[in-house]
Amino acid sequence: MASGKSAVGRELARLLGWRFVDFDEEVRRETGQDVADLFDRGGEGEFRALEARVARRLLRRDRTVLASGGGWAAQPGHMEGVTADTLSVWLKVTAETAVERARRQGVDRPLLDVPRPVEHSRRLLARREPYYRLARLTLDTENVSVAALADRIARLARQGIEPASSPAPAHPS
Repeated sequence: MASGKSAVGRELARLLGWRFVDFDEEVRRETGQDVADLFDRGGEGEFRALEARVARRLLRRDRTVLASGGGWAAQPGHMEGVTADTLSVWLKVTAETAVERARRQGVDRPLLDVPRPVEHSRRLLARREPYYRLARLTLDTENVSVAALADRIARLARQGIEPASSPAPAHPS
């Protein structure tokens, strides 16, 4: 959450000349509802089911940079199901920084609509971290620009992480 997945993903797609798709935006496009509304109406479980369906479709695309929701990556079987030729990236951020960025962005974050958002974010990160560690690449986003992160991922992707015949999607987690 608020690690820079969308911003880094957009810049990475631009550098590689690929498409960019954000899971949340795709869910919104398919349902016509905002993520916060989906959480309110159907709860997190219903949202995660929609997100998983969208992910299955998107992960089959070539030359696509995907920005998953942080909760998608933390569902059992999701990261394990990402193919070996896909460069998955964990953009690591502290709970404090995530909450600060989310507040600055002014985006409605249902999982931060709690009395002590930093403490909640710490617990959430602790539960999700074992799944995030399954990413092929981990990059610390503290005090690093979006451009620098995207450039580093693009350089790695161009150095042969992607197969020559069928470029795999880069997947910031």
